[in-house]
Amino acid sequence: MKEYSNGEVTILWQPEKCIHSGVCVKTLPKVYNPKDKPWVKPENASSEELINQVSKCPSGALSIKK
Repeated sequence: MKEYSNGEVTILWQPEKCIHSGVCVKTLPKVYNPKDKPWVKPENASSEELINQVSKCPSGALSIKK
């Protein structure tokens, strides 16, 4: 599991659960870019935007830790 924080909320990513649907990249491309390292940059969105986007992850690979 990998963790990415913006200082308020932390995105947890479980790569073994990811089905690569692309919902994260399509919803918040300023945060998720698979070509970048790290590929998740939560500082590029508000906590509310992150929480809303993570709730749409179809595989459950992304979750929020407050």
